[in-house]
Amino acid sequence: MAARAEITIDATPQDVFAVLSDPETYAYWVVGSSEIHQSDETWPEPGSFFEHSQGFRPLRIRDTTTVLESDPPRRLKLETRIRPFSVAEVELRVRRAGNGSHVTMTEQVTGGLARLSIGPVRDLAFKLRNVESLRRLRRVVEERAG
Repeated sequence: MAARAEITIDATPQDVFAVLSDPETYAYWVVGSSEIHQSDETWPEPGSFFEHSQGFRPLRIRDTTTVLESDPPRRLKLETRIRPFSVAEVELRVRRAGNGSHVTMTEQVTGGLARLSIGPVRDLAFKLRNVESLRRLRRVVEERAG
């Protein structure tokens, strides 16, 4: 199973993907992300990554997010790591919806301690987190798009 969340954003798919293409923004819209340390200049090309911290001191974990697949402005597939707690594949799909965009975020846990938890319970928790992440993404995108 996977956790899935969706939202409509009052901005073009290009505007949405511009935010997804800026690693610095992830600290503002991804729930739990507290800081971006460094990123590849080639982000979001496949194989590029950025280093991030999750959580807050003293429980801060530093790890990476890597691009698995990229098809601007329609799709971005990432491997996110918050080890030892979670390794997951996160897919963001963006499509035009009227004058705006519809964004779907799907997260599949592939490793870490989260993989040991009960699937439906884990997926519900991840879905609730991703619903909030997409709300934050909408705010960042719409503020940038003006």
